[in-house]
Amino acid sequence: MKKIVFTGGGSAGHVTPNLALMARLKAAGWDIAYIGSKDGIEKEIVEHEGVPFHPISSGKLRRYVDVKNFTDPLNVLKGVGQAYRLLRCLKPDIVFSKGGFVSVPVIIGSWLNRIPIIIHESDYTPGLANKISIPLATRVCVTFPETMRHVRGDKTVCTGLPIREQIVQGKALNGLSLCDFHQQKPVLLVIGGSLGAKKINEALWASLGMLLEKFQIIHICGKGNTNAEHEGRRGYKQFEYVQEQLPDLLAASNVVVSRAGSTSIFELLALCKPMLLIPLTRQVSRGDQLLNAESFRKQGFARVLFEEELTPESLVREVLETMKSGEKLKQRMSSARSINGTDAILRLIEQLSIRA
Repeated sequence: MKKIVFTGGGSAGHVTPNLALMARLKAAGWDIAYIGSKDGIEKEIVEHEGVPFHPISSGKLRRYVDVKNFTDPLNVLKGVGQAYRLLRCLKPDIVFSKGGFVSVPVIIGSWLNRIPIIIHESDYTPGLANKISIPLATRVCVTFPETMRHVRGDKTVCTGLPIREQIVQGKALNGLSLCDFHQQKPVLLVIGGSLGAKKINEALWASLGMLLEKFQIIHICGKGNTNAEHEGRRGYKQFEYVQEQLPDLLAASNVVVSRAGSTSIFELLALCKPMLLIPLTRQVSRGDQLLNAESFRKQGFARVLFEEELTPESLVREVLETMKSGEKLKQRMSSARSINGTDAILRLIEQLSIRA
C-alpha cells in the first residue's frame, strides 16, 4: 500500500485543498497521515476527516519585529527533529505540502530523509514558508500561471487548485432550509474567512437595514465573532464557522462577499458565484490577497472593494453592483480554464511515488 504524508496549516486555506486530494487518494487505497501544529485549525479539520494527525512544534515566520522572533526559531528546530523522526517511522512514499509555517519543519525533515516532496502554492506569489521550502522540493505546483515566473528552475507546474468534490455538490434548498429562508428573495453570503474579519463584520452589521431590503443574508462571522444583538433577526442568519454545511450555503447564495484568499476565490470561481472581494491590506498581510483580487478583477471574475474604502455605504453600493453585474461575471467565470487542479496533482503524486 502506498503512503503519503500531508502537511500545511495556519488557516483553513492551507488545509482544505488537501481534503480534495485526501478523499481521492483514500478511495484509491492510499495510506494517509497528516503532520501539523497541535493548536492550529488543521488539527480539527483533519481529525474530522478521520485521518491520523501528528502534531509537531512550529514557529510563525514573521516579517516584522516581535519578541517571539527570538524564540520561534528554536521551536522550528525542535519541529524539524520531530518531523524527521516521525517521517522515518511513517516511511511515506511522498510528502505533499500546502504551505503555512508548520510545513517548513516537515519539508526539511522530508528532504533529510530523501522523500520526494510536492509543494503547492495557492497565491499569486509564494508565501515566506514556501519560499524557504521551494529549493528542497521535487515539484512545485501553482494556481496562477503568473506565479511560475516567481519560481526558478524547471520543477514548477501550473495545475490550478484542488477543489473539494463536495463543494460543487451543495443543494440550494438545503441551504435555504438551514437558514429558514425562502426562494422569493436573493441570498447574500458574507464570509470573513476561517479566522473572521472584524472590519467586514462591522460594516455588514452597520448596513443590515439597507441590505435586508434587497437580500436574505448568510453571515459567516468567524469563531467567537457572532453578534447577539442581531441573533434571530428575520432574513439574517449568522454562523461562527461552517464545514459540512458550506456547500449547501454556497448553492443557496446569489452573491458572495469574501476575503481574497486563493482557496476561497477559486472555489467560488468553480461555482461561478458573483463575488465581491475585500482583500486583506498590506498592513496585516504580505499583500497576497491584493494580488489575487487584482488578478480576478482583470479577468472579469469579480469586483473588488479595498478595505481602506470599506464603509457601510460602500459595502451596500458594491454588493448591489455585483448583483447587477452577476450574469456578466458568471459568463466570464464559466470560460475560465485550469480551475480544478485535483486530477493534475494526483497524476504528479502517482508519478513521483513510483520513482521514489
